[in-house]
Amino acid sequence: MVLFNWAYKILKNLDCSESFAIYTNLIINILVLIIVAYLLDYIFKKVLIIILAIVAAKTKSTFDDFLVANKTAKYIAHLVPLIFIYKTVPITLKDFSYWEVFFEKSIKIYIIILTLWIIRSVFNALKDYLKNKPRYSDKPIDSYIQVIMIMLWIFGVISFISVLFSIGKMAFITTLGSVSAVIILIFRDTILGFVASISVSVNDMVRIGDWITMDKFGADGDVIEINLATVKVRNFDNTTTTIPTYSLISDSFKNWRGMQNSDGRRIKRFVLIKTKSVKFIDDSELDYYKKIQNISAYIDHRQSDIQKYNMNNLIDKSLILNGRNLTNLGLFRKYVEEYIKNHSGINKNMMLMVRHLQPTEKGIPVEIYCFSKDKTWENYEHIMADIFDHILASVSYFNLELYELDNNITVD
Repeated sequence: MVLFNWAYKILKNLDCSESFAIYTNLIINILVLIIVAYLLDYIFKKVLIIILAIVAAKTKSTFDDFLVANKTAKYIAHLVPLIFIYKTVPITLKDFSYWEVFFEKSIKIYIIILTLWIIRSVFNALKDYLKNKPRYSDKPIDSYIQVIMIMLWIFGVISFISVLFSIGKMAFITTLGSVSAVIILIFRDTILGFVASISVSVNDMVRIGDWITMDKFGADGDVIEINLATVKVRNFDNTTTTIPTYSLISDSFKNWRGMQNSDGRRIKRFVLIKTKSVKFIDDSELDYYKKIQNISAYIDHRQSDIQKYNMNNLIDKSLILNGRNLTNLGLFRKYVEEYIKNHSGINKNMMLMVRHLQPTEKGIPVEIYCFSKDKTWENYEHIMADIFDHILASVSYFNLELYELDNNITVD
């Protein structure tokens, strides 16, 4: 108390007026408080930063390194001069009750904000630390941190208003309950994002690093960030698409994680064969087809079965249509199947099939359905291109024709 009245006593001894002595004493005390607070802030900031840096250098954990990077020590150091000012303001402003209340409330509010800032920096350090752990690298850590911080900020705002207007916290919360409908309307997107984040995490719908496709938003790439409001996708053309988190549970999207974790990536593509080019194969043509090594054994086996069937059933083969016969399309389908089975890029332990689809006005679709061993996009495309290069070139060897749209057709 004596410490803050020395200027007043000196001025009174010099026969200064009461008001002049009081206000001059106040100004001097404020200046002294500012200087002392600045020195305390500077000293504690240096000390805490040095201590934390030494601890970070000596420990194996990287968490303290992230605390340093997020300036946690700097924010904590600000608390010391604030507490000092908070304790000395009632003494300094004892003759100015109005200003005492104003400054006291201001300091309390600043302490609340600074405390939230310290907690935020700690959680940011925790977030950075967990993201560097393989176990948590694909988890939506941002969403969890944001949810916690929203809760803390709500509590901070309640405390802020309670201090500012001298309202009890319970009374304020009761008032909020009565206007909850308005609050829900204002924070609708945040609430939906919160619900979506929990659903996405609990159901393991999306992880960071997943390849997802969402046509509605033009997204086709890897998920790089999941937070409370949005999911960021880096597309394969290096653009970034931002998707509302709630859309992941309200709209349809494709997650390619299952393919990436499986033993192969699916190849599902067809070629169109002209219907008019499909025909039966007579015995005189079989010698030519037997030269195709992939199907020579198959032809011998099928020819034996067909001849046995036709003889046992007394089939009149003067007309090739009668009985059972080989077709050039059937041999082509078998050839493609054997070619794929022998291809080094195809996983033989997964589904492998060559089939006909429903004939259309454009011809007969012959579909190749199999799985490549290599799931990397570039290598996958090379494998698929290699297979279809060969298939397209081999069609003519079976006296078949591919469908091509004739743009020169004229209508009279």
